[in-house]
Amino acid sequence: MNIIKHTALTFLLAFSLASTSPIAYAQEEAAKPSVYSPNEAIMHLEAARVEIVKNDFVPPSNHLKAARAIAKKITGDPDIVKQANACIIQAQIKLKEGDIEGATEKINKTLELYNSL
Repeated sequence: MNIIKHTALTFLLAFSLASTSPIAYAQEEAAKPSVYSPNEAIMHLEAARVEIVKNDFVPPSNHLKAARAIAKKITGDPDIVKQANACIIQAQIKLKEGDIEGATEKINKTLELYNSL
């Protein structure tokens, strides 16, 4: 009978410790601020600008896709972030149309907006 009591107590203790551990972990994660810097997006935009100058259309579109995915996570002034995201989309459209000057102009505008953050 004592073996059953000790086993039950051990399982109860293990269960109670295991059930409180994820709660503490979740509170730690919630306490961390979620701030995303535009540095990675800037890196992709600059790489896209260099590739556009070389007249190679496949890598710039890949860099613009990566910058657009990262742009959704960037925090800061909401108006500037929205404008920058819109400029990235417009640069993608201009690149698909073959308008190299227009795409470069939109990328430069996006870089200016991100640098102002």
